[in-house]
Amino acid sequence: MGSGTRRRRSGTPRLRAGVPLPLLLPALAGLVFLVLPLVALLIRAPWRSLPDQLTSVAVWQALRLSLITATAATVVALVLGVPLAWLLARARFPGRRLLRALVTLPLVLPPVVGGVALLLALGRNGIVGRWLDSAFGVTLPFTTAGVVVAEAFVAMPFLVISVEGTLRAADPRYEEAATTLGASRFTAFRRVTLPMVAPGVAAGAVLAWARALGEFGATITFAGNFPGRTQTMPLSVYLALQSDPAAAIALSLVLLAVSIAVLAGLRDRWMAAS
Repeated sequence: MGSGTRRRRSGTPRLRAGVPLPLLLPALAGLVFLVLPLVALLIRAPWRSLPDQLTSVAVWQALRLSLITATAATVVALVLGVPLAWLLARARFPGRRLLRALVTLPLVLPPVVGGVALLLALGRNGIVGRWLDSAFGVTLPFTTAGVVVAEAFVAMPFLVISVEGTLRAADPRYEEAATTLGASRFTAFRRVTLPMVAPGVAAGAVLAWARALGEFGATITFAGNFPGRTQTMPLSVYLALQSDPAAAIALSLVLLAVSIAVLAGLRDRWMAAS
């Protein structure tokens, strides 16, 4: 306890008396601005009817669909995103910075624009969707698979960024030693690199899953809003606000609880990064 206290005293900057008022007041205002809506949500929550709200058929249907599609989107992000992160972190090729910018573009792109882009690419008349429909009879828009595609599109950059950062921090000499001993580059990645960066992959997967669970704009644009097929929890919240505000608050509480759980689970990693 004593050594830990000493470390905190020596390594952690402390708030001292005499904080400049021009900094303190905006800081407190910013804190209130961020926390007040969440407090209002908790105050106005229908706690007595909450069990009935959460066990209603419509809510359970949206919750079940959200969990399934968010998990499937995370799997897609893992399968495609981890190799992409390795490429960005380890390979050297012209245009790598441009590729990284393109990978992270969905982070800043308005989700509705992402949905429109998906329609132009994978819609029935899209540049790839037309071929998928005619050659394989595969139609993605306005289906549950379309929800997974939309969620993976907006969530995968979170995983790529997390895994790429972990790969850059990992010592590449272990991979080089493995290849020197005769292992192929893929074997070195599978047997050496992947175990080393497993915590980063797990953290990225959790972030991607949470982002997929809360996705709204790209989903409603690309997959529509059909109960039981494409209506996820964020879409259900939006609709419930117009007809049943209590149900909307109950669903929002579920999403809030998931977000808090994700932050709590990643706390140690974030603290280490800071």
